[in-house]
Amino acid sequence: MKLELEEIYKTYFQDVYYFVLAMSKDPHIAEEITQETFFKALKGVKHFQGKCSIKSWLCQIARNEYISYTRKKHRTDQGLTEQAYSDGKTDGPEQRMLRKDEAMTVYQILHYLDEPYKEVFTLKVLGELNYKEIAQIFGKQETWARVTYHRARVKIQDILERRST
Repeated sequence: MKLELEEIYKTYFQDVYYFVLAMSKDPHIAEEITQETFFKALKGVKHFQGKCSIKSWLCQIARNEYISYTRKKHRTDQGLTEQAYSDGKTDGPEQRMLRKDEAMTVYQILHYLDEPYKEVFTLKVLGELNYKEIAQIFGKQETWARVTYHRARVKIQDILERRST
């Protein structure tokens, strides 16, 4: 399967950009990481095996680039971007990640969470992927993605509750 990168770029640029924008909440960061994603895809196109959609493959690269970016940013002690929180719902791990003062706690819990829970939760919450797309990335069924996300959420919530008592 020969991949025409110019056509892929035209077709998927906007999808990848909005995927990264959903994680970063910053158009400049999203633009930078999207460009880096397509650069990495160009360099690694020979490794694309066709086991998932091109969009899922590109989003996986973008996700990894964003994680690398946030790790570098954290190491240089620039802190986390403050995000608005105005939801009156119960405090689940997703809502806690949106509050700067509690985001670090959730990130620490995620860091020690076993795979695939960590990655599925990150893809769902930060990446805003649906269960079908997550399942494609892992080569699993959609129900697997739903159950894994639910279990990850429960594990994180349990740890948060234990820490607060």
